[in-house]
Amino acid sequence: MKIINHKLIKEYCVASEIHTIWHELGFTFISFPRLLFLAVVIANLSFTNELFAQKIPLVYDIENTCDNCPKPVLPSLAELPVIEPLTDPFAWSDGSGRVSSFEDWRKRRAEIKAEIEHYEIGVKPQRPDTITARFADGVLTVDITRNGQVLTLTSAISIPSGDGPFPAIIGIGRPTGSLPAEIFKQRNIATITFNFAQVMSHTQTRGNEPINRLYPELTYIGAYSAWPWGVSRLIDGLELVAEQLPIDLKRLAISGCSFAGKMALFAGAFDERIALTIAQEPGGGGAAAWRVSETLGKVETLGATNYSWFIEEMRQFKDSNVSRLPHDHHELMAMVAPRALLVLGNTDYEWLADESGYVSCRAAHEVWKTFGIGDRFGFSINGGHPHCMLPPSQYPEVEAFVDKFLLGNTSANTNVTISPFENVDYLRWFQWWGTGKPVLPAKK
Repeated sequence: MKIINHKLIKEYCVASEIHTIWHELGFTFISFPRLLFLAVVIANLSFTNELFAQKIPLVYDIENTCDNCPKPVLPSLAELPVIEPLTDPFAWSDGSGRVSSFEDWRKRRAEIKAEIEHYEIGVKPQRPDTITARFADGVLTVDITRNGQVLTLTSAISIPSGDGPFPAIIGIGRPTGSLPAEIFKQRNIATITFNFAQVMSHTQTRGNEPINRLYPELTYIGAYSAWPWGVSRLIDGLELVAEQLPIDLKRLAISGCSFAGKMALFAGAFDERIALTIAQEPGGGGAAAWRVSETLGKVETLGATNYSWFIEEMRQFKDSNVSRLPHDHHELMAMVAPRALLVLGNTDYEWLADESGYVSCRAAHEVWKTFGIGDRFGFSINGGHPHCMLPPSQYPEVEAFVDKFLLGNTSANTNVTISPFENVDYLRWFQWWGTGKPVLPAKK
């Protein structure tokens, strides 16, 4: 049923695309129903997928393309239905149906965003009215003013030799996060360091963090609301000094590892100006799905995560209540779509819950595939290397995503689905999508 439903969505989208192009060429003699039939025949042809994908942006020039979209109803725990398998990312929150076109995705993404903010991290603050920026001696300084207070971000920026403009990677804590610097230096990619502690410490003291000077009312928010807010303000600063810095703002990436891998994922999901997100070993609370992790061993579950990163109220979903969460982290990843996302895993560390991350990645990938852009999402999960140390075996995957989505090399192969979990029945977690019957089948 899953394959049929997704195929119908794809065929409808292809038909809509052909219909638009047909009329742009001045032809009107073929009806839309006939075009839909034609789309059924050619939907799986590669040139059709490429035609459709060309119409879907790789990145946007604003932080949130659906900032004014109405928020969904956000029920209390007792009012939420039990959904044992992974939640349907295509289903509208009010139960009125499912996404049927790419244009709908913008609105559905906004619903997922609202749910994650409400139940997990707290609302990410919007851009304040007063932001100034300056670039001098290799350092970008961004001053954010609110509530009569100023929060200052400073980021060291390394620019390659030449005229540019250059793509850039925002590295969490370090210029390229935990990824090898040579991957980016060899490709003339600028590096930008995000100093997250200037917004909130690794283990916050609620209400006493730098961001709370600006937002004293937000004593409850988690770090994964605060840190992505800081990344967005850093990007604001880059925009303000665009005439001084030869950086291509349509070719921005972000990366981090472990807790910073989660940070990179949340930042990429919540700011649509980021073209490429590389989440390295993000573990539970990152790529791994809370529901799947609950069925595994000693891994980072919803009840065992670091709660300075989330809102305290998320605890109500621990243990058996995780099935009442109206979303899961395959949908956090799906918020990045249609932009590019690469997830890296490390099976040597049980706590990272990489089997859960694998299932979650398989589920999230369905969103990109439905819109004919499956090559914009990939995952590479292996072992045999220290935590946050990219092994040579994973260089090709990272290099391919960098080449395609930062350098525009469309021939780079980003069809990456590497893991040791081939025998895991991931389909049982989302084969119910589109049926209205959220039942998790027993393991085979």
